Amino acid sequence: MSRSIDRRRFATFTALACGGALSPSVRAATPWKLATGYGQSTFHTLNLQQMAREVESATGGELRIEIHPNNALVKLSEIRAATEAGRIEAGESIMTSLVDSVPLAGADSVPFIVDSYADSQRLWRVQRPLIERHFTARGLQVLYAVAWPPQGLFSTRPVASIADLKGTRMRTYNATTARIAALVGAKPVDVPMVDIARALADGRIETMITSAITGVENQVWTHTRFFYDVRAWFPKNIVFANLKAAQALSAPTRAALMKACAAAEARGWAASEAAAASSLDQLRANGLKVDRPSREFAVEIKRLGEKFSLEWLRQVGSEANQIFIPYFART
Repeated sequence: MSRSIDRRRFATFTALACGGALSPSVRAATPWKLATGYGQSTFHTLNLQQMAREVESATGGELRIEIHPNNALVKLSEIRAATEAGRIEAGESIMTSLVDSVPLAGADSVPFIVDSYADSQRLWRVQRPLIERHFTARGLQVLYAVAWPPQGLFSTRPVASIADLKGTRMRTYNATTARIAALVGAKPVDVPMVDIARALADGRIETMITSAITGVENQVWTHTRFFYDVRAWFPKNIVFANLKAAQALSAPTRAALMKACAAAEARGWAASEAAAASSLDQLRANGLKVDRPSREFAVEIKRLGEKFSLEWLRQVGSEANQIFIPYFART
């Protein structure tokens, strides 16, 4: 009996010494769940999936991030709260949905102040440390952010100036678009994204500000003929983790995670720009006249941007100056 016990002890010791529980390569994997409200095929979700693969590879399987798209795990509107509470380890949300808890996230929805991807990235560089400070206070860690393609103007008739928008039935879907409609003298019509095609077909809307991608998805060329690349704003999706979950990772694993997230940010911005160009090509191919705004219209919307900026500063308070003062200093 004692000889049998000795053999078992020897076998256990040999397994440990040869790389069993003592070897980092066989550490138990840390599973993370990351929820997003966006579909499986969006470039944002594809980017998340690639980031997860890179993290798993770089950590030898020590950190495995499961991506749960399309509201399957947590509804988009609840992802931030679920991550903050620790019910899930990470999530992705559109930044403007977080303004109730982090007002500075609303800089994304101030229209007509960002005119290019380079401008949008510069705004994010100024905005990020402030967002990180607020997220940290809420028990969250920022991982990265990537913009959607810019918002443009669809119209059933030519638009050479703001005067051409007066009296038109304009689709609205949030406070910003409702305010734009009021300032240009349009008639606001609240239409959710899923009803855009029907609203155009029924004549309920004649103009709308949304991305070229949304136009392609809704095949708006059936009822509208003009798209003006006004680049009203570049809304960003932000990816974040529960701070305690991130701090519980080993230092090498945290470093691997942040390295993969930096790569995902760069890759995501490039994918967004490619998606924007491809969508414009599809609009042209289906008969829409795609143009930048006229000189007069460009000047007018820039003035609108200044008005919106001042309104946002008054609403958010002095902290907002820490974004716009350095941003406009280099415009």
